[in-house]
Amino acid sequence: MQTSNFFVRLSFACLSVLIYSGLNAQQTLTLEQCRKMAVENSKALEQARTGIEMAGYDRKAAFANYLPNISATGAYIYNPEGAALVSDETSARLQNLGTSVHSQFQGFTQGLMGAIQSNPMAVKEYMTSPMWQTVLGALSQTDLSQAINAIGTEIDEALHPDLTNVIAGGVTLTQPIFMGGKIVTANRIARLAEDLSRTRYDQKYQETVVSVDQAYWQIVSIANKLRLAQSYSDLLHKMESDVALAVSEGVATQSDALQIKVKANEADVMKTKAGNGLALAKMLLCKETGLDLNSEIVLADEQLSEIPVPEMRPEKALEDIYDDRPETKSLELASEIYKGKVRIARADMLPKVAATAGYLVSNPNVKNGFSTSWGGFPTAGVVVSIPLFHGFEAANKTRKAKAEATLYRCQLEDAKELIALQVTQLRKQEAEAAEKIVSAKSNLECAEENLRSATIGFEEGVIDATTALAAQTAWLSARSELIDAGIERQMLASELRKAEGEL
Repeated sequence: MQTSNFFVRLSFACLSVLIYSGLNAQQTLTLEQCRKMAVENSKALEQARTGIEMAGYDRKAAFANYLPNISATGAYIYNPEGAALVSDETSARLQNLGTSVHSQFQGFTQGLMGAIQSNPMAVKEYMTSPMWQTVLGALSQTDLSQAINAIGTEIDEALHPDLTNVIAGGVTLTQPIFMGGKIVTANRIARLAEDLSRTRYDQKYQETVVSVDQAYWQIVSIANKLRLAQSYSDLLHKMESDVALAVSEGVATQSDALQIKVKANEADVMKTKAGNGLALAKMLLCKETGLDLNSEIVLADEQLSEIPVPEMRPEKALEDIYDDRPETKSLELASEIYKGKVRIARADMLPKVAATAGYLVSNPNVKNGFSTSWGGFPTAGVVVSIPLFHGFEAANKTRKAKAEATLYRCQLEDAKELIALQVTQLRKQEAEAAEKIVSAKSNLECAEENLRSATIGFEEGVIDATTALAAQTAWLSARSELIDAGIERQMLASELRKAEGEL
């Protein structure tokens, strides 16, 4: 007995836990929560945010063009054949320079001796002089050919530098001074492109919010119609049991019973369809908000007996709407971007000026006779580039950019006209929806009174089943119209806020 009580208590505890877990598994969501979750989980918005981030990097990259460009370069070159700064003929003359000089000197000496010997006075004066005899002897015995040949060979070797292994490097700084206005314009375009990415994000954000609003209010509509179908079904089943009793007592016909049974079956089918539609609508909202499709959710407005009606907003000026709509902002920014591209295309036809500075090193050392040592020297200068002719490429790019800018201006004007038409249409539809609500409420009051009278008359036997069914159908239609009018009013309010750029 105690064991049996224990299992009973354990089963009760497990059942309580399951019920508690099931209750906790349900999430009650407000419209704002659904919007927030959809924004956080939207893949389209995530891509738009990434686009803004990429545009920010492009803007920073464009700003970097204002700054100097510093680069380092290194190179190694292998030359299997040596280099020569003089021709082979000159090299041979340098190597035999001493021999040539000695030969010429010997010729000079012999010519001098011949000149002296041909002159008797010179022979008498110089040939008998011990000093001149010593000088002439020294001149005849002097041989400088080897020493001069060595000097010539050394000079020739200096003019044949060893460039077998050449290593060179340098650091260069380039600072743009005037690029035809391209850098300034490119930075402005980059900022405009970043703003354009933000407007595209705003557009995706508004589309996401409107989509969530429609899914939210669709659920509220179906939930109300499900309760309406449940009430209608209960009413018909009660009426069916009453008619069955009346048939058994002989105060109603079998035809009346069959007629009510058919309507009750139709109400059951209506209730089943509404239940299935509600489940599918909630799955759609779960998809929009990033929840699991099988999540159990309950909306804050789902259990309301009446659809809340938003207040009518004051009309907004069209110029203010143009300023707030992301579509017009996007087209205006695109138009400005293509105006900037016109200036960039023109910049290709203007001169460009840049300052340069650097430091170059090499081995062999060009500053020390190509010796095998490291040597370097600084450099500085100004570079000017003037385009002269390139097949009218820049001119055609300029014309194309002008055409694109004109195209976006035309699209902007067309978009403004469509926005004006859209806003006007939504405002009229909103006014019509407000009138529908008033009319639906009045019809519902009449239908409820008619149903009350018909129900009493049917129960007292003074009204037949057909009349009672007609009253119930009229009440069902009036109640459904009021639900539809309220949902339409909510959806139109959301679409109008989007059309006016207020989301």
